[in-house]
This record gives sequence, C-alpha cells and structure tokens, in this order.
Amino acid sequence: MMFAPLQYDEPLYRPPSEGRNLIVQATIGCSFNRCTFCAMYKGKHFHARPLGDVFADIEAAARVWPDADRVFLADGDALVLPTETLAAILDRLSAAFPRLERVSSYATPINLTQKQPGELRLLREKRLSLVYVGVESGAPAILSRIRKGATPERIAEALNRARAAGLAVSATVILGVGGRRLWREHVEGTAAVINAAPPAYLSTLQLRLGADEIDEFLQRFQRDGPPFEWQDDAGVLEEQEALLAALDPKQPVVFRSNHASNCLPLAGTLPQDRDRLLQIVGAARRGAPVLRPEFLRGL
Repeated sequence: MMFAPLQYDEPLYRPPSEGRNLIVQATIGCSFNRCTFCAMYKGKHFHARPLGDVFADIEAAARVWPDADRVFLADGDALVLPTETLAAILDRLSAAFPRLERVSSYATPINLTQKQPGELRLLREKRLSLVYVGVESGAPAILSRIRKGATPERIAEALNRARAAGLAVSATVILGVGGRRLWREHVEGTAAVINAAPPAYLSTLQLRLGADEIDEFLQRFQRDGPPFEWQDDAGVLEEQEALLAALDPKQPVVFRSNHASNCLPLAGTLPQDRDRLLQIVGAARRGAPVLRPEFLRGL
C-alpha cells in the first residue's frame, strides 16, 4: 500500500502476504546483496536510513492510516540494524498505531545468527513477530554456487534461533536451483534442513532469472563444477515430489507453492497433508491439466 506522505526508494519489494499492510523502509537495499539468483537490490547501495527519517515516515503514515495493524519493515534485511535501533523503531510503531498486532521483516541467516537470543526475544516482545527467510537450498554445493553466504548448518541454526525467541519464520526454497545435475542433492539437503529446523511456513519458488542475472548465475555455478542445466516442468515436478516425500517436520508446517513462479500451485500443512499433495503432483506428472499456463507465471 502506498501513502502520498511516504517517499519510497524504489523499487520496493515485499512478500505477497504483505500486500495490504503498511510498509516502512528502515534500510535501503540488502546488506549482503551477492546472491547470484536475486537482482532485487542490485541497483541500490545498502545503507540504514536515518532514524529521524524513519520516524517521520511512521508519523506521516499514522496520520493517513491510524488504524493500521500490520507493518512490514523494508528493504531486504532490516534485521541487520542494531537491536537498539530496531527496538526504537518498534516502540515508535507501537506508539503511532494503537491497533498494531504484527511487525514483520525479511531476514538473512546471517542477521539471525548475529543477534543474541536475548536480542531476538526483546524484538519479539516489541511485536516483531514474523521474519521471512530465504533458505533457497540445503545442499552445501548449491549454496556455494549461488553465493548464498550461509551453510546448511548456519541456516538451521538461524531458523531454530528465531523459533526459540518466539518469532514465526516464513521460509522459501527454490525448485530448479540445482538444475538437472544436482537436483537430488538439492532435495536431500533442503529436506534435512527443514526437518531439523521446521519453520512455521514453507514456500517453494521456481527458479526464474532476469536477463541481468543469467550470465553471473551460470558463470558462478560452473566455476565449481559442470555447467548448469535448466530443469523443465517435468524435472521440477519430479523435484517437488521428492521434496514433499522427504519432508517430515516434527511440528506442523504450513506449505505453499502458490507463488507466480511455480508451475504447480499447492497448499496444505505438513506432514498431515503430504499424501494429498503427493497425489496432486503425481497426477500432474501423469499429464493432468493442472499446471499454471506459462503466460501466468512470473517473478
């Protein structure tokens, strides 16, 4: 949602579920900004916005939408900010919006593991309750090839640390990111991470690269091994089926593959809906007309 008093530094990104919520830019860009599959913030120089500017945006938004109850802190990883800065922003949000229920933010595994457990609990007490974390893959070779900046162990530690502090985690993994050669390794590693550190929500995306990303992605991928080979829909469905079969979280995980990049929309809760989801994927692999048309897919 856009407010006339707020001057956003474009482009402005947020998760689909935040589309109707107030967005406040606490930072500009992404502090890591080296993942080869992501061009969202490549045109921005990362910096923290002056706290006075953030406060001014909050006050301006409160005059237009005083009943706002959910706020998303942009840009790419506002959680990189010092805890005292985030606490001050959260306090100002609570004061400006009496009906505030939830504050959310993107977060990297690095962000979460660099915060002490007590810091995360403090932020949770101040109504930061949901973080969106890109897991992408649980395979070490793939994480290196896509320059994620984290190991499977660090990703699992980050997810567990967030959950222990009371933060709900919405995690994403990317189907097709290992290509035809490494998809089995991708599935096995990803399932191991999710089973060891179940997020509250898990979504799949399907690898799609913009024109400005392809060369760097391919060059980096083949630097440590064979060239990347794209997965077609049939390969992605096989990958999706294997991932669902391997996921066995010890607590319920809300699962979605309804992002526009996916060839097959799915929705359920794991592990209880796993058999039903596998039946849908199996039907798609046998030719049932359930795939999303190509012209409806996108980033």
